[in-house]
Amino acid sequence: MQLEIRPDPAEVGRARRWARSRLAGSGIQADEPLAETLVLLVSELVTNAVVHTGCPAVLRLVLPGAVGEETTVRLEVDDTSGRAPVPRCVDGDATGGRGLALVDGLADRWGWSREGAGKRIWCELDRCPEPADAPPACAGGAAAHEGLAYEAV
Repeated sequence: MQLEIRPDPAEVGRARRWARSRLAGSGIQADEPLAETLVLLVSELVTNAVVHTGCPAVLRLVLPGAVGEETTVRLEVDDTSGRAPVPRCVDGDATGGRGLALVDGLADRWGWSREGAGKRIWCELDRCPEPADAPPACAGGAAAHEGLAYEAV
């Protein structure tokens, strides 16, 4: 399932609402940590696409088919900008520039690839079945950086 995003900052809120509405039909409960993490990642990646490229984008979600199964939730944002994503080092007073660091800290894996004249940034969250009396073991954590390479802009 996908949502077309206009290059307008108001689209970030629309993307979050859209993602939440899609979660409702996937068996992922709104109060699950996975749901909150996914919505936060949608917000970060769509913000990056809208603010840093000024181009339209496409948001895609690949959600589980059955409740309780071990599965991976995948989020992708495609844009038409050829500029590579560049993580920034920011000081403690900066009000921005932490988006990719947040993705790195919350997603189980993330990366990007060239797609035609643009690019695709993706991340994945693992969802494990929860035993009745155990806290969740998955849903965000250290990133693996599969195929991750940065280019100077």
